[in-house]
Amino acid sequence: METRPYTLRRGLFVLGQGIRRVPGIFAVAVVGSALYGVMTAGTAWALGKVIANVIGPSFESGQIDVSELAKGAGLMAGVAVLLTTGVILRRVAAGYAVYDLGAQFRRRVTAQYLRLPLSWHGRHPTGQLLSNANADVEATWQVFAPLPMAIGVIVMLVVAAVSMVLADPVLALIGFCVFPLVFLVNVVFQRWMSPRVTRAQQLRAEVSDVAHESFDGALIVKAMGREQAETQRFADQSLALRDANISVGRTRGVFDPIIEAIPNLGTLAVLAVGTAQVSSGATTAATVVQVAYLFSLLGFPVRALGWVLGELPRSVVGWDRVQSVLEAEGGMTYGDREVAKDGAATLELQRVDFAHVDGSGEAVPVLRHVSLVAEPGRTLAVVGATGSGKSTLTTLVVRLADPDAGSVLLDGVDVRQTREGEVARHIALVPQHTFLFDDTVRGNVTLGDTDLEDPDDRRVWAALRLAQGDGFVAALPHGLDTHVGERGTTLSGGQRQRIALARALVRQPRLLVLDDATSAVDPRVESAILAGLRKASDGTTVLVVAYRKATIALADEVVFLVDGTVADRGTHAGLTARNPEYRNLVDAYEREAAERELLEAENEEASA
Repeated sequence: METRPYTLRRGLFVLGQGIRRVPGIFAVAVVGSALYGVMTAGTAWALGKVIANVIGPSFESGQIDVSELAKGAGLMAGVAVLLTTGVILRRVAAGYAVYDLGAQFRRRVTAQYLRLPLSWHGRHPTGQLLSNANADVEATWQVFAPLPMAIGVIVMLVVAAVSMVLADPVLALIGFCVFPLVFLVNVVFQRWMSPRVTRAQQLRAEVSDVAHESFDGALIVKAMGREQAETQRFADQSLALRDANISVGRTRGVFDPIIEAIPNLGTLAVLAVGTAQVSSGATTAATVVQVAYLFSLLGFPVRALGWVLGELPRSVVGWDRVQSVLEAEGGMTYGDREVAKDGAATLELQRVDFAHVDGSGEAVPVLRHVSLVAEPGRTLAVVGATGSGKSTLTTLVVRLADPDAGSVLLDGVDVRQTREGEVARHIALVPQHTFLFDDTVRGNVTLGDTDLEDPDDRRVWAALRLAQGDGFVAALPHGLDTHVGERGTTLSGGQRQRIALARALVRQPRLLVLDDATSAVDPRVESAILAGLRKASDGTTVLVVAYRKATIALADEVVFLVDGTVADRGTHAGLTARNPEYRNLVDAYEREAAERELLEAENEEASA
């Protein structure tokens, strides 16, 4: 992901975008910060008044005027209360702005993820997408934490400048030399910080990507004995991120003391010049103390300018990375048509073409001129070698992607012309790779859809019976309330597939799409599932991607795909008799399945 060079103008643009989205709460933060800035300068003014009206006269007379002391105490207390009020307003409102902006953009990013097609997701690593929605959003808006304070500091500097000129123009000249120096150092600081922060932000995404791959591929890593290599791969990225963060910290460590020292040097200069002024009678001790104290107060607040300028490069980098998602093209478009029919659906593909885009941006054809029809209430099997386009065909049917040419029709309606959510209302997919959430069995079947839940879970149990999953679910420690773990790790592959099948069946779809959805199920259980589906399929059309003969034989018609085209179609018996390529493929799948089952049986005996 490319990032444009940082400029101050681009940083101010990002700030403007944030202010536009939370104008009210940001205004509260600025008012609080301005009050803080005025009262910080007011503290020095109040101290000068107390010295001039209370402390100085007391030293001269040797007596304390109680009334003047009370006035001085009241003045200092009033300034302190107002200053505290400003701090509270600034911090609460700034915190709200940071977290509200983060929440807004996380929702926008995740909503965009849902809109973008699978082809886009396939070109972007999951770790990067997680980083976009979390670390990059946080980096974009974290600058709003110190921003109100920095604005208050500007107000404070203006008030301080006016106060110093009114108190003593000569001492004010020192301030007018110090303030530009502070801004100059801050500008140099942000120019040094920009490339370092950009590098660190990019490495955060890369570390997240490697970690996600390692977690997802834990089984392969362990099975292949690659733990040490994978650990080293993660360590390399982590160390690179460490070095980048150290570089950022080193830069802060150099500039922060300099920025903080400048006001302190100003204080020393004021004291040196002021002492000479008092000795010559050109000014009073109260004025010198007022100006010197004002400089001493500036040290910490002025650092807020450095914080903002230091955060701006990181903010711009985060903004660019988030915008690359929000501005991505390729989202689904919808019409306003409905599929109003009841009963089993009719599916038709008319000369469908589709190509995947590889990592280099080249289009790789997958399906070419594919036409087929699944009649209502009938079962259509799609058979083909690996890479022939079977799974891609199912993604087009359920409209996870749109064809490059041709049409997918549901009851005669092009799915691209239907309203949003209409396809999911009629079609259910059981994908090749089963995914279960870290939830209960019930939660994984209903997916939180309250329309599918009833007091005695009749619909859930009916779907599980049809999927041949009611027996093992009833035997679980808490039945439907049993948590299955992340990705269903507490269940076997066949059990996960049966829950996924029940998830589709409980919705009573008019078209059921099975993408090798029973491959991990015992053949006897699979036969029972398919027989049950056939009996219950009067109101459901079934499109099944199949490998096993038992599955294919139950289909009313078989479509044979070769290199993304329909090479033949007919019944299983007819294709077996007339098409040697089809017959050899199915026989090869059958032999592979038998060998795999034999190996599994031998492993079970050995482990016993």
